[in-house]
Amino acid sequence: MKRTIEIIVSPAGEIHIEAVGFIGTSCKEATQALEEALGTVERSQTKPEYHQKNRRTNQQKLCA
Repeated sequence: MKRTIEIIVSPAGEIHIEAVGFIGTSCKEATQALEEALGTVERSQTKPEYHQKNRRTNQQKLCA
């Protein structure tokens, strides 16, 4: 899944940032600069993906 950051501004001026396609704490790392630039975070909510671990697979190809 492609990773994106969605920024939604309501008519009342409220800003909602959503990290899509991220797993684990990488979403926090990706949105941190935006959150700091926009001001105080009033509420933060995690999705089930936040509690998953990143699975990294190392592959090696043996050449004969």
